[in-house]
Amino acid sequence: MIAFIGSVFSPWYRWSGRADPEDNICINVVTYGRGGRWAMTDRGRAALRQTEDNFTVGPSSLRWEGGRLVIDLDEVSTPHAQRLRGRITVTPSAITDVEVPLTEDGAHVWRPFAPVADISVEIDRPGWTWDGHGYLDANFGTRALEADFDYWTWGRFPTPEGAVAFYDAVRRDGSTLGVALRFDRDGGCEAIEAPPLQRFRRSNWLVRRETRCDAGHAPRQVKTMLDAPFYNRCAVETVIDGHRTTGVYEALDLNRFRGPWLMPMLAVRVPRRKGWRFADA
Repeated sequence: MIAFIGSVFSPWYRWSGRADPEDNICINVVTYGRGGRWAMTDRGRAALRQTEDNFTVGPSSLRWEGGRLVIDLDEVSTPHAQRLRGRITVTPSAITDVEVPLTEDGAHVWRPFAPVADISVEIDRPGWTWDGHGYLDANFGTRALEADFDYWTWGRFPTPEGAVAFYDAVRRDGSTLGVALRFDRDGGCEAIEAPPLQRFRRSNWLVRRETRCDAGHAPRQVKTMLDAPFYNRCAVETVIDGHRTTGVYEALDLNRFRGPWLMPMLAVRVPRRKGWRFADA
């Protein structure tokens, strides 16, 4: 799931001129597998409430509670208008102080808050409850992604000591970004020498995919998650420092996202609901 102020992938936000991020807010939730659902409702500022420890968007909210991030969901999936209700609890092993500029002027920043975490998921459907390892990060920006980037990939892979994360991008000016970080369970972080960047099979929408892998090995998709004309998310198996690991991977083609032809397609999956009234208002 992703929580947005200024819903960067919303056609409504682009069509508005991106002048008012707080009038385009969203909590995007996706479940995978049989019966999987997609919810991404673009809401207006009437649905936004914020405090130091709480972020509320209409019927859903995130809050810090005793060192845990508690997420209460009450969304409607598209296109079949099915309810998606439940609670997700993320318990970081530690919070890092890492902040990575993605452009030289700092217009885009990646903030990996909790690269190592436990997660508990309780969705109000039979069998949709599980516990596992999780991850929490954020991206901040003062310009549109497609204004500064042509393409990027990101991946987070568990290791015996914690996790590694790779952030690779091609900027609009032709320069490249290559970030490789190793995290331990206490919040420690160190830059590492990145394994070679290796391509693997394109997505069903033919989005180019590449990630890091030890020489002599090849990354491969082991689970389909989200496949869109400009974006792909999947579980990828790779080998890092001799350790075989499976993590979450994404590839984003901003050249495709830049095209106006894509926005009407997205509007079908991202409804706009401007009005909202809280019960205590």
